[in-house]
Amino acid sequence: MDKDQEEADKVEEQTTPRTPVIYETVRRLGEQEMARPAVSLWWSGLAAGLSMSFSLLAQAVLRQHLPEAPWRELVIALGYPVGFLMVVMSRQQLFTETTITVLLPLLQQPDRHKLASALRIWSIVLVANLVGTLLAALFFAFTPAVDDALRLAMLETSRHAMRHDALALGVQGITAGYLMAAMVWLIPAAGVAQFHVVTLMTYLIGVGGFAHIIAGSAEAFLLLLTGELDALDMLVRFTLPVLLGNVIGGTALFALISHAQVMKEV
Repeated sequence: MDKDQEEADKVEEQTTPRTPVIYETVRRLGEQEMARPAVSLWWSGLAAGLSMSFSLLAQAVLRQHLPEAPWRELVIALGYPVGFLMVVMSRQQLFTETTITVLLPLLQQPDRHKLASALRIWSIVLVANLVGTLLAALFFAFTPAVDDALRLAMLETSRHAMRHDALALGVQGITAGYLMAAMVWLIPAAGVAQFHVVTLMTYLIGVGGFAHIIAGSAEAFLLLLTGELDALDMLVRFTLPVLLGNVIGGTALFALISHAQVMKEV
């Protein structure tokens, strides 16, 4: 009997957690985030914005040293997960992660208090993330932190990301939002493979050119500061459509579907 129990325990350890278990893990994470003081959310969100700028830097370094070739963009995109890994592994607050973590507690027990808490964390983290990417863009644009050749590579990478119109960026943002929410959903079951999950999902966002509001804002701010993009164009063509797309993909699609598949079990 003890042997059978030991074997059953080993099977349980090797089995992917059931969907309600993953749901509850993500929901509790959302509860913890909603209870954090505003000042903690602000500084964590600011740190995340600064960290995300290293995705642009890493891609620019690769672009600078790679020859022109059909496979070039596939390799350059390997730099895209860098900022996400810094954010996720250090548990900094990233807006596109909170679209699912904060929504699940609200869906399970909808009330005005939960809604206010969700709006509070979303607004604080979004603004803090954007301030962080703006500060990073100022640093890269106006200090000798990077040489001229690397700065040009950063600008080329940014132009490549901003090449589409508002509709295309918004629709691409839906895909990016969905993939980010899927990443958050996969992490509780990933264990020691979290690094690989984050890398795979964010590499797909990068190599597919799917617009991400925070990673993309580092690129947009750099173009804005160097005079290649004006503020109104950035707001209308990039910020608003991509933000809406990310929210639709992460909240209206993934989070609602995730809740629907377990709402009779939790």
